[in-house]
Amino acid sequence: MCCEKEQPEKKYWFVFCDGNILVDMKGMTPRGGHPFSIPFSIEFPLAQEMDCDSLQVLPDMEAVSCVACSVPHVQDVAAGLSFVGLRESYKLLPKNMYDMAAKASELLYWNSNTKFCGACGAPTRRQTVISKVCTNCGKEIWPQVSPAIIVRICKRQEGKEWILLVHARNFKRNFYGLVAGFLETGETLEQCVEREVKEETNLKIKNIKYFGSQPWPFPCGLMIGFTADYDSGELHLQDEELSSGGWFTLENLPEIPEKISIARRLIDDWIENR
Repeated sequence: MCCEKEQPEKKYWFVFCDGNILVDMKGMTPRGGHPFSIPFSIEFPLAQEMDCDSLQVLPDMEAVSCVACSVPHVQDVAAGLSFVGLRESYKLLPKNMYDMAAKASELLYWNSNTKFCGACGAPTRRQTVISKVCTNCGKEIWPQVSPAIIVRICKRQEGKEWILLVHARNFKRNFYGLVAGFLETGETLEQCVEREVKEETNLKIKNIKYFGSQPWPFPCGLMIGFTADYDSGELHLQDEELSSGGWFTLENLPEIPEKISIARRLIDDWIENR
């Protein structure tokens, strides 16, 4: 008796090109107020070949298989499909789809930068979803995450409360955010908070407390949020990093970051609980 052939299953396709992700706009029923979805089909959703070397199997989502890949350029995109920036997709996709898209982006970046062993130079091969092994020396290779701190600093005097907001030179828009910086080798997160604040603002802080964390796939970061109180010092901005900044009250807040970032969560928490 012949065995019945297994029917091909639909998959979620996380397809990237130049940092943009392919989304499906075809008559989708909005899910939680989000109008777009990730393409869901049996076949690859573009009428061109994917970069098979970048093909990445992801954990299942909603008990459905997920794959990620990149294309070097876009030829034809079917009606109802469109490429959007990964940051922009945060407002367009349901949270679980955006979270998976962020993970896919990081894994594709990792894959493209670990084709060869850093120890002996031999080609690597995929071992698991998040690991590779050198085909020559056997060295295991895992995705690297770059931890960075971000801190909300408040000052209270004579019944008033201020929050320190700064505009970094690498911001693409004119919003004000929080002091942030990368963790250095050999320091604790709290030491990193103190160092970055001192370097960027010349201020001394106290009462450093952990707030929360957020994966930041631009390209492979982890933002670790803290709160702190002003202790002493005159504000002096590090010119190489910051273009402007100062103390703000609730009544004169400038434009602040979008809700995608933990910076906005920290600022919103201050607004709601001050």
